[in-house]
Amino acid sequence: MDRSYAEAALTDAERAFQETRGQKSESHLDVSETALVQLRKACRLLEAAHTLREQNGYYTVVIEASFVAVERTIQFYLLHRNHVAGEDLRYEHTAVYQQAAAVNLCSQSFADRLTQLWKQNRAEVYYRETVASAEQADAMLSLADAVHQYVLEYASLRHKCVCPE
Repeated sequence: MDRSYAEAALTDAERAFQETRGQKSESHLDVSETALVQLRKACRLLEAAHTLREQNGYYTVVIEASFVAVERTIQFYLLHRNHVAGEDLRYEHTAVYQQAAAVNLCSQSFADRLTQLWKQNRAEVYYRETVASAEQADAMLSLADAVHQYVLEYASLRHKCVCPE
């Protein structure tokens, strides 16, 4: 790919992340609070997943977005309540489930089941070791919606959400 159109595209992408002055931010994500950014990312992921699901397909993307929406929603809670700092959440996807149990957002059993679901199914779908189905996409999207709603109700922060009614 070196010295080809791919290298030129790589250069453009690198520049886009380095030179951010004058760029327009995605709506609803232009907030200064780290926790709120995570919540709003979850809201946007859920809206995108619902839109793709309505297109009667894109099961793999819906599943991926749903897993990430669950993660972002829980991250929001942990950050909002000062249980973690932003840098604590960068690398291990399933660690957020264990931290949710540690602060009693959910039971250890629920966290363990989320962890197993992620390890056994997200990776297989993501790496195409299996083919995603409509039923799996619908179930994951329902789970992501339920976790999002639960966390907002538990924290009494529904007003911070930008999901469509």
